[in-house]
Amino acid sequence: MSGNTQSDSALPQSGTILHVDMDAFFVSVEQIRRPELRGLPLAVGGPGNRGVVASASYEARAYGVHSAMPSGRARQLCPDIVFLPGDHELYSEVSRRIMGILRSFTPLVEPLSVDEAFLDVSGAHRPPVEIGHLIRRQVSSEEGINCAVGVAAVKFLAKLGSKLAKPEPTPSGPSGGAGVFEVPVGEERAFLSPRPVSDIWGVGPVTLGQLNRIGVATIGELAEFPLERLEQIVGKAHGRHLHSLANAVDPRPVVPDTAAKSMSREETFARDLHTHEALGAELVALSDSVASRLRSAGMAGRTVTIKVRFGDFSTITRSHTLASAVDSGVVLAREAKQLLKEVDVAPGVRLIGVGVSELEDSSQRQLALDLEGNEAADPSWHDVDRAIDRIRDRFGSEAIQTGGAADAGPRQTGWNRPN
Repeated sequence: MSGNTQSDSALPQSGTILHVDMDAFFVSVEQIRRPELRGLPLAVGGPGNRGVVASASYEARAYGVHSAMPSGRARQLCPDIVFLPGDHELYSEVSRRIMGILRSFTPLVEPLSVDEAFLDVSGAHRPPVEIGHLIRRQVSSEEGINCAVGVAAVKFLAKLGSKLAKPEPTPSGPSGGAGVFEVPVGEERAFLSPRPVSDIWGVGPVTLGQLNRIGVATIGELAEFPLERLEQIVGKAHGRHLHSLANAVDPRPVVPDTAAKSMSREETFARDLHTHEALGAELVALSDSVASRLRSAGMAGRTVTIKVRFGDFSTITRSHTLASAVDSGVVLAREAKQLLKEVDVAPGVRLIGVGVSELEDSSQRQLALDLEGNEAADPSWHDVDRAIDRIRDRFGSEAIQTGGAADAGPRQTGWNRPN
């Protein structure tokens, strides 16, 4: 039997699954709390002989220390290693904020643990690799933590991609690493073929020994190995699972743990902004992005919120609840700019964000009977937004951009094509 049990046409046609994995998460959080520990070989876990390493810094990893290693063994490999007790309440708090950042890019987020998650960005207008870089920058800017992102058509390859995107450990800290690693669509089998079978989920020491005994050392060899014989050696279900992954077949979708309660986008500036005019322009772009994701998810929201972080890192929010749920970038921008008028921005703003909450299924939304004085429910904007979505779907995310729409009157458009 041929190893290629499915044709290429059965594979997804676009690499829209991301796997985001934090670098040395527990240790990174501790180093933010205690900057004097940066650059030291550090581990979070129990220091005693029966303790276990939960997370190790790259400086410690250079000596061979890794998670799940007995603490005694870690001390043998790296006598200067510093142990810290875990603070899981703090880690969970940081994790919730990071997952919130991920959900600002797509509502389809499936957390695997406190420090990693799958995302489905098929509804986004930006290319997946670009989204990966944006996620890395925002997590770093907001939380001071580095992460790696894998991009592929299926979960298995996205997770392998994030592993390959990580830096290498050295005694002086992490070195290199692409940050974002893409497995291009159509090149999955060529990418996998030379890699060791140990890279496949489910290949532990026992399975690895079984495969090595039959002369299977690479994923390419496993992909071509007769399925019936593989099932006899490692078991029917396990054999079919391994054979599918070796052939880049992984049909599992990204399954969000809960329905999204809100959607938001934020922008951190290289230099503080001090005027309502400059910040208003940013709000227009952010509102358009949030509204686009709402429409992609078939959602609309009633409460508009802006987030303003000043140069000294103090942060405030302002909110307004509309009479009816909306998914229009024009309406969101107008509401956001109105909220911004209440804020004194003269001290300088380093970050601004727009969010929408009280989400509901947009297909169930009913327009207000009396539209007078209720522009949020004006159906003319519905037609404009859908036209914009169709243009972007056909010509790409940059085919049309927001201009002065937030200041336009009803039934006027302010959309400009880029130069």
